[in-house]
Amino acid sequence: MLMKKEIISSKQGAAMMLMFTIGSTLIIGGSRQARQDAWISILLSMLMALPIYLIYARILRLFPNKGLFDIVEELFGKVFSKIIILLFTWYFFHLASMIIRNITEFIQIASFPETPQFFVALLIGILCIYIVKSGIEVLGRLVEFILPIVLLIILLTIMASIPKMNWMNIKPVLYNGWQPVISRSFYLFSFPFAETIIFTIIFSTLPTKSNPYKIYLLNLIISSLLLLLISLRNILVLGNFNVIRYYFPTYTVVSLIHLGEFLDRIEIIVSAIFVFSSIIKTSLCLFATSIGTAKLFHLDNYKPLASPLCLLILNVSFILYQNAMEMFNWLEIYSYYALLFQLVLPIFIWIVAEIKTRYSAKI
Repeated sequence: MLMKKEIISSKQGAAMMLMFTIGSTLIIGGSRQARQDAWISILLSMLMALPIYLIYARILRLFPNKGLFDIVEELFGKVFSKIIILLFTWYFFHLASMIIRNITEFIQIASFPETPQFFVALLIGILCIYIVKSGIEVLGRLVEFILPIVLLIILLTIMASIPKMNWMNIKPVLYNGWQPVISRSFYLFSFPFAETIIFTIIFSTLPTKSNPYKIYLLNLIISSLLLLLISLRNILVLGNFNVIRYYFPTYTVVSLIHLGEFLDRIEIIVSAIFVFSSIIKTSLCLFATSIGTAKLFHLDNYKPLASPLCLLILNVSFILYQNAMEMFNWLEIYSYYALLFQLVLPIFIWIVAEIKTRYSAKI
């Protein structure tokens, strides 16, 4: 459970959700397989995410100042609730492992091919442990300060790429039909939009007057716009055939930017942003995993659990895949695996919550 003294503002909550959503998506990308029709996939995924966002917000609205685990325990009792809490805790644990592996693969491929991944992962893990032990308030203030800088750099790199864009690369529209477009839309719905189920736990620290609908919808609009701009930029610069050749197309595009003879190697700054936003996402997953574990074992404080859980996460991250190719192949399956945690269980919880609250109101 989150301690009562930990309170974040609505602005900090919105900033954390946006950083979480763009997180590792900026590194991995989500729509390159749709090629020149990626922008259509992003718009469709935005429409697909809207109803589930409303369900997440509705659950929070029905139980103000309570996190998902507390809500589940209230709705389903002590026995059945433990199964649901265990499932969600595993999901956040697994998600944290995948994100760390995403970061280490990116750093090794893009910057330090000779550096062992475990060394990089250990440094990231130590930082995540420190963030969780510092508390959600500290993370909220950090993200609130850093996010405007991150957004500014992203927009500046997009503008700097304009001279290298070829608008013919976006044609022909729907050349391969609707099937790959819809397939990528479902992929983007799962990664990253529906991963915000985690904020049904984090947002128990919001003030009572906060509006979860507003935060979720604002995140949907801004994150979709950012992903749309980045995806279009990648296609227009690299072309629809080249964009699928690179594991990290955004990094490749930014490496092509040269502003005169005095400003070069901008990809280093962008890489730092990618890594930082992914660390924030990992920290939030570690928060949720620690809270869920504390709930399962009836502990009053989740913070002492951060260190052992993070070490387990680091170890799992190295047995998930043999190489980067395996990692990207798994991402194609991830959407179906995550469906239980992002769609099935939340809808089930929402239906039961609506029935019980209306029944209680009549009594």
